[in-house]
Amino acid sequence: MTRINILLTLILIACALSVVTSQHKARKLFVELENEQALARRLTVEWGQLQLEQSTWAMHTRVEKIATEELHMRLPDASRVQIISLTAPADPAASLETPK
Repeated sequence: MTRINILLTLILIACALSVVTSQHKARKLFVELENEQALARRLTVEWGQLQLEQSTWAMHTRVEKIATEELHMRLPDASRVQIISLTAPADPAASLETPK
């Protein structure tokens, strides 16, 4: 009877230690999960700010202003504008014609 009690006590101690270990691991993983979720929230906010910044930098009026003021560019006359089609014409003879 004494041997069984000692064996059961050792099993009980082993089970208690495994419960403590698993709870500790669960707490550590939960803290790590919270940290990663906080990082994800920060990255989401930063992504939104970067999208806003990109849209600000790419505004047509801003680009046109920099092109005219700093690079001294200007819009070409309508007579100098040529439109190029990316699709092949159906009539091969039409491709030989020069634009007017």
